Amino acid sequence: MTGRLPPAEGDQYLSLPGAHIVSTTALVRARQNLADTIEARAMMCVYGDAGFGKTLAVNTCLRELEPGEEVRRITFRARPTARAVRHEIFAALGLKGDAPGAPSEFDRLLKDALATKPRTLVVDEAQWLNSEVFEYFRYLWDDYGTQLALVFVGGQGCYTVLRKEPMLASRIFTWQRFKPLSREEVLEVIPLFHPVWENAEPDTIAFADEHAAHGNFRNWAWLTAQIRIGLERLKRERVDTEVLRWAFSRLGEN
Repeated sequence: MTGRLPPAEGDQYLSLPGAHIVSTTALVRARQNLADTIEARAMMCVYGDAGFGKTLAVNTCLRELEPGEEVRRITFRARPTARAVRHEIFAALGLKGDAPGAPSEFDRLLKDALATKPRTLVVDEAQWLNSEVFEYFRYLWDDYGTQLALVFVGGQGCYTVLRKEPMLASRIFTWQRFKPLSREEVLEVIPLFHPVWENAEPDTIAFADEHAAHGNFRNWAWLTAQIRIGLERLKRERVDTEVLRWAFSRLGEN
């Protein structure tokens, strides 16, 4: 349904068979931060470059923290207007009938709907939002009747644009930046991420990270998908340097 969190089966990039969600430091911290934000009915900003696991972490944690109908998610792929945001929230909440034509009537309908019970609204790709839209989210959140927690998720630009909105930025309860995995964390979590890495030598995993993955989970998912093919093509049972170089050959020119 529109507005629901996506099913867990689609969390992993490339829907990678056999992949596991691993409790990285960032994911554990996200779970704590989201729990605190929801309890306070506050706002949170989750930001960082692509591929570091922001959306996966938020979706995974919210399925645990807010099961059922309380979480709604909207995503923007271009710069929306406040009118577009009204319609996105209307659809995400599953409201019946036709959307009101007058902005004041529309706002009243949304505030009434958000006042019926506590809600958590995840706004993905929030780096696309502008001052008008951020102000509209603040307007809904500030209303005394709404029981709304807001989670803004986006790239590095999300942090930049939010900080330029002092009225909204001053209301952010928690800021969390997702960064590349450290080498130590790579060696700890990647063997848990997928069976192809379970028996790999630490030097092999470190080599893979240095030359292809760079602490980025999306890169690790891509590389793992290639390794699964490479093991079969090269008739190997374990990842080694030759299998890695076969996978690296598919990276294209630097």
